[in-house]
Amino acid sequence: MIDKTILYVTDLDGTLLNTKGQIPKDSSKLINELIHKGMNFTYATARSLESAYRVTDGLEHNIPVIVYNGAFIVNAGNREILQSCEFTREQKEKVQMLLSEYKLYPLVYGYRNEGTERRFLGMEKVSWYSDYENEGIKHYLNMRKGDKRMNPLSLQEDLYKGRVFYFTCIGEREDLQPVYERLKEEKEYRCTLQQEIYRPEYWLEIMPSQATKANGILKLKEMLGCKKVISFGDAINDLPMFKISDECYAVENAVEELKQAATGVIGSNEEEGVKRWLAEHVVKDYVKRNM
Repeated sequence: MIDKTILYVTDLDGTLLNTKGQIPKDSSKLINELIHKGMNFTYATARSLESAYRVTDGLEHNIPVIVYNGAFIVNAGNREILQSCEFTREQKEKVQMLLSEYKLYPLVYGYRNEGTERRFLGMEKVSWYSDYENEGIKHYLNMRKGDKRMNPLSLQEDLYKGRVFYFTCIGEREDLQPVYERLKEEKEYRCTLQQEIYRPEYWLEIMPSQATKANGILKLKEMLGCKKVISFGDAINDLPMFKISDECYAVENAVEELKQAATGVIGSNEEEGVKRWLAEHVVKDYVKRNM
């Protein structure tokens, strides 16, 4: 059997997914084979569960997944929430005032269907002020045509209603930087500013301070009774995940800061670096254990 005391966690975009936003068939095949042999393998992503489902079609989900950068740990089978982080009313109001001050209009992620039991993920909504759509937001919306989560609103004040857990502002770096500087030292928030993969726009992401991939992974590690974490990533928001991992590997296309923090650098996402690492290490270990 494969060592079940190890939890393997990968980022999706730029790491397990290629530049087409897909998991190559050979990667899915090997990972599924190892999962059937007992490997604890999951992903921690900034995507929603629905969005992650679409790009991981064909991949087995034998343990819970971490979505929205750690805001939720979810049983992928029945959508039961095992852990969640949401903004309080006061935290939402503070963000609203700050964004209004700088005339920024966010994409707001939350749950508005209050009839759904709180312990299960219903259909979240991505709301935005429809009178303001810059090129970055238009691209975001164009890539999600037909997505039932999309919720255009004509009144700005309606943006902040419901169970909100994630704000994203898309735009020029110089427009987003002042808000980032104001929030980055605030203990109740986690704020990141980074350029979108393969695009010129920057994303300013604001989440509750406890909503991190690192916290999600540590909680899942505890739930599963694992003793060791091995992770794979490519972007700056993977740094906290790397810091709590026993081993951490940056793909060749990763940002330099992440490479510096990594145990090692593996092949790029286009070269199926994660699959190649698993074949080199997990498969070989499995063979040794079963000789």
